[in-house]
Amino acid sequence: MTTNQPGGQEPLDAEIVENPAAPLAPGGAPEVPEPDYSERGVPSFDYVRDRIENRYNTSVGAQELAGIGGPETLESLDKKIEERDQKAKDKLAEIRRAMRKE
Repeated sequence: MTTNQPGGQEPLDAEIVENPAAPLAPGGAPEVPEPDYSERGVPSFDYVRDRIENRYNTSVGAQELAGIGGPETLESLDKKIEERDQKAKDKLAEIRRAMRKE
């Protein structure tokens, strides 16, 4: 960079370009109503139906994860847990007997 000016800097040749964006209203950004609500703030039927379906599907998924949904009753699940615990106790006793023999 050469210094031709007494201040030590070369003058820059620049051009001001105006922003071609659409002008905003005096109050700022235009207010657009929510797509799922009417202008008066009433939710649409599709929005309400989607919310209900989402809640229902969430509850079905939670039941499946908890293991209480489906054809089995709580009593049968309790019985399975009891049988599993008994098998675990029996296996532990077997391991202890085997270790005593060695």
